[in-house]
Amino acid sequence: MEFNFLAILVAAIAPIVLGFLWYNPKLFGNAWMREAEMTQEKMKSGNMALIFGLTLLLSFILAFFLQNLTTHQMGAFALAQGELGETATYLAFMEEYGNEFRSFKHGALHGVLAGVFLFFPVIAINGMFERKSWKYIFINSGYWIVSLAIMGAIVCGWV
Repeated sequence: MEFNFLAILVAAIAPIVLGFLWYNPKLFGNAWMREAEMTQEKMKSGNMALIFGLTLLLSFILAFFLQNLTTHQMGAFALAQGELGETATYLAFMEEYGNEFRSFKHGALHGVLAGVFLFFPVIAINGMFERKSWKYIFINSGYWIVSLAIMGAIVCGWV
């Protein structure tokens, strides 16, 4: 099973693009700033080149993992222990199922599931211990659920 590195790269860019929209003052930006106790001065104090560079790197790692989560053929590949040309079982599986469930819709579904059942609990637990509001938790969780849906769609559907 080969990785589609172009799809992974495009998927890694998706959270950055969505972040520009999601955290824009016209959408959730003002509410998020209030709930995060963020100020304009604090926003300007960070090294934005470093922040966006690391964000892209971490998003790439996340997209790479999502390809394993959204693409069921990766499970068959793992069962074959990576020996593509030598296992008849893997070759029979791929002949039978090939690109089944390789769609944007299927990837988006798995992205949403990852967002709801993996990211939301982590963000909520951290938010509660940090004494953040549920509004803050839902703004950030919503962002990641939508981001993962888009990323999952890209890495699964881009065959």
